[in-house]
Amino acid sequence: MAADEQRLCVAVLGAGLIGMDLVDKIRRSAKLELALVAGRDRDSLGLRRAAGMGHPTSAGGIGAVVEAGPIDVVFDATSADSHADHWEALRPTGTTLIDLTPTGLGTVTVPGVNGRRVAAYRHLNLISCGGQAAVPVLYAIAKSCTPTYIEVVSTGASASAGRATRLNLDQYIATTSAAIRTFTGTRDTKVMVNLSPARPAPPFRVAMTVLAYGIRPASVRTNIAKAAQAVRAYAPGFKVTSLAVEPGRISVAVEVTASGGRLPRHAGSVDIINAAAVLLAEQSAAASR
Repeated sequence: MAADEQRLCVAVLGAGLIGMDLVDKIRRSAKLELALVAGRDRDSLGLRRAAGMGHPTSAGGIGAVVEAGPIDVVFDATSADSHADHWEALRPTGTTLIDLTPTGLGTVTVPGVNGRRVAAYRHLNLISCGGQAAVPVLYAIAKSCTPTYIEVVSTGASASAGRATRLNLDQYIATTSAAIRTFTGTRDTKVMVNLSPARPAPPFRVAMTVLAYGIRPASVRTNIAKAAQAVRAYAPGFKVTSLAVEPGRISVAVEVTASGGRLPRHAGSVDIINAAAVLLAEQSAAASR
């Protein structure tokens, strides 16, 4: 454990948009203590910003994180291509690794669905921003019917998608599809991603279409409302914007806006996955006491 027994000692790996928002969220947490922000470019804006806020920084990447140990939790905000190596480096150390890249490795985890079991695992996979927005709703729907086909379309502002996100779109789609199958039991799924250059930048939106039998409309509406309320507990900008329940078909759309910190409102995709990551780390802190 960290020297401060009241907090978990954590590190952020990656100093881009996602990494720096994690820094802001960790700074506001009463349960986490930021020990290191590690990147690869010593002149990057993110590392300069973190240093300016008084946090230890390094351009040594995963090697610097291992050397800085012991660290309780590491947030990986780099790229899917690098994550497997990061886990191999951290596996012997006993550190918990929270993966914000769409690798599909580790235990697939969504707060409000299976997040309470976080202490049982050391390698957590947060799917994708679209997965964090869609899975709570789809899991709630699957409690009230038997889905046979699920389609998810995520639309985000181009300005909120960094280089790593764009390079990892194939992994994003594959990992999100796999998570939907895992949490709903639906074999036939389709995931699409749109990046919009519109001005002003649009908020992050996720539209879901579910074909199913045995639909109980009242139960579907109640379960979705409960799921949305649970997500808003850690991502206040999450809301259901439309819901239609018809015989054999459910259509639902959600919107996520960023609230608080330095993120622009349209960066809800970053906000929801980072909020989930910090919440899971805080739950890990509570479980360790």
